[in-house]
Amino acid sequence: MNTSQWDERVQDWGLLFLRVSASLFLLWVHGLPKLLDYSAQLQVIEDPFHLGAHLTLMLAIFAEVLCPLLIIVGLLVRLACLPILCVLLVAMVVVHPQWSIEEGQFGWLLLILFTSIFIAGPGRLALNVRLAGASRYA
Repeated sequence: MNTSQWDERVQDWGLLFLRVSASLFLLWVHGLPKLLDYSAQLQVIEDPFHLGAHLTLMLAIFAEVLCPLLIIVGLLVRLACLPILCVLLVAMVVVHPQWSIEEGQFGWLLLILFTSIFIAGPGRLALNVRLAGASRYA
């Protein structure tokens, strides 16, 4: 194996680690609590666009549960990043604009992680790449 092949393999493993760790982090901290305690979350969820608590919570669950699962397995990775980035931007810019960098550091970190995944793509260790025989930038 030459240096170029080694570098590509290391990058693919790095992208897999980034996809899985960022997605599990979002899923565990935000997604699962919303899904598993839906009734309580309805009482506390912010509704900045006045869509109603149910729809707002369902959109958040979609972005914080389904999208991370797609990213973990490597299906529609870039597309799955978009709802996550939207929810994070709404949370940081619309719902909590008064937060300092320190108060919002978790949200900003998630924005950085999922923007990086969106830019870099899934790598070759992604299910859609394996199924379709597509390039690593699928």
